[in-house]
Amino acid sequence: MANKQTINGKAFEYALLTEFLEKLSLVTKVIVIENDPYRAAKGYFEGFSEKDQGSFRLYASFAVNFLIDLEPRLANGIDGSDILTLELVSDKQGQAGDVRDVLAIRLNQHWEIGISAKNNHRAVKHSRLSHKLDFGEKWLGIPCSEQYFANIRPIFQELAVLRKQSGATKTWKSLGNYHDSVYVPVLDAFKEELIRLDRENPGVVARNLVQYLVGQQDFYKVIKSKGQVEIQAYHLYGTLNLPFGTVKSKARVDRLKLPTRLIEIVYQENSKNTLLVTLNDGWQISFRIHNASSRIESSLKFDINLISSPHTLFTNKLFVN
Repeated sequence: MANKQTINGKAFEYALLTEFLEKLSLVTKVIVIENDPYRAAKGYFEGFSEKDQGSFRLYASFAVNFLIDLEPRLANGIDGSDILTLELVSDKQGQAGDVRDVLAIRLNQHWEIGISAKNNHRAVKHSRLSHKLDFGEKWLGIPCSEQYFANIRPIFQELAVLRKQSGATKTWKSLGNYHDSVYVPVLDAFKEELIRLDRENPGVVARNLVQYLVGQQDFYKVIKSKGQVEIQAYHLYGTLNLPFGTVKSKARVDRLKLPTRLIEIVYQENSKNTLLVTLNDGWQISFRIHNASSRIESSLKFDINLISSPHTLFTNKLFVN
């Protein structure tokens, strides 16, 4: 069963797609790819009351109107054969480095834009650590050292033994102060390894870390929260905000610079479960480690958030009545 956050998020994705369809069908030819992600999102959306569906649609409408103003190619085709295709993306794409949820594609123009939809949360990734997972290889393309695994292996192996001996019933609370006994040594090892990787691969780790978190494609992030919807433009590769002939966007979306240096890694003040990673060019990322279940597991989960982005990040808040 999907959790509440997933259900709300998928319903919001469906609302965005249907608002694009309704508004753009009036001015251009549009088709929707009715794939498995579309059917799942539609099912979640239709599970809400009419009032809640109307709320999702209202927030989505504000966002879509604004995005149409930013992206002239949404509403403008070359001719009758230039079809705009709308599609919801599988979550597996996110695991493969594509953070976009909704795609708008014009094959005739060799053009597409993507939207990452967030419903009342801002986390960019929910990655895991364990004694088997090589975060360096998976996130950065550079394998972790044997010393890193030697540091974390005893901790995770002990958790695996406790889980097995209890038949997966033993709880984290039964460990007592597990922040000190588990979280801190794991985070210390993670911190040391990230610093080592950066030292041995100058100019690579900072850039690859941000690319892992925000993906390899430009996209708009649409964040729905109470009374407002926020639009952010992650414009790293030059594919957003393009004109259509003489038709230009109603607002300028500046390019972002990827970082090149890791400046420092420190614990958040008064915290034993959150590291703050500061990079150059205005990027700062928080890594909050936590147990995803009340029962002991042999892995830990990160909530990874962008705390700050370059001042050139395009951001606009739309207030919804």
